[in-house]
Amino acid sequence: MIFFASDFHLGIPNYTKSLEREKMLVNWLQSIQNKATQLFLVGDLFDYWFEYKSVVPKGYIRLLGKLAEMSDAGIKIHIFSGNHDVWMFDYFEKELNAVVHHQPLEITLLEKKFYIAHGDGLGPDDHGYKFVKKIFRNKACQWLYRQLHPDLSFRLATFFSKTSRNKNYENDRDFLGEEKEWLIIHSKEELKKKPIDFFIYGHRHLPMEIDLANGSKCINLGDWISHFTYAQFDGHELLLKKITS
Repeated sequence: MIFFASDFHLGIPNYTKSLEREKMLVNWLQSIQNKATQLFLVGDLFDYWFEYKSVVPKGYIRLLGKLAEMSDAGIKIHIFSGNHDVWMFDYFEKELNAVVHHQPLEITLLEKKFYIAHGDGLGPDDHGYKFVKKIFRNKACQWLYRQLHPDLSFRLATFFSKTSRNKNYENDRDFLGEEKEWLIIHSKEELKKKPIDFFIYGHRHLPMEIDLANGSKCINLGDWISHFTYAQFDGHELLLKKITS
């Protein structure tokens, strides 16, 4: 069985609430551990993450410990960088033996073709963010940012993260229609180029299951702030499910 989840945004809105969600997440991982062969974490695991050469953000030891245990047990873990944790370098590869993806991934899983991406910057428009994303990924800009003291960089990132979240809150709540949902538009454009059985995205916090042409399906995984949803694939069906307790 293959599992997919995204947008935990650990670290917000405060330590107590974040810890509650982290414990819920670890309980879910424990519940799937004996069934999972692969685990895809599709971005924004943390509301902020930046790796210095010898420093990473403190906390999250329950999640990281559970992922290390699963990896040691032979479960292949894939981690996608999101727009909030874009600065993943080699820490998770070294510590968890995870595969870290910074670009959309096309992969065959149990004889089905998947297109998996966090989703930020895909689709038409949003040229302002696409420009900012290039800055975030620029090695010279990353080097300059690394010169800041971690406490200062954390405060700056937290401020801009909160500003972005407040700006997009209304759009995150409601389905905008297929003609306005950028990730659905992007999926339809990709389908014109090649056959894909399943598209899986994070980023857009609203859980969605959309049937596309030729039997293809698009799933947005939702978040672990309001919805607590994930997807599972058994080789036949890809199901979007919700944590109920």
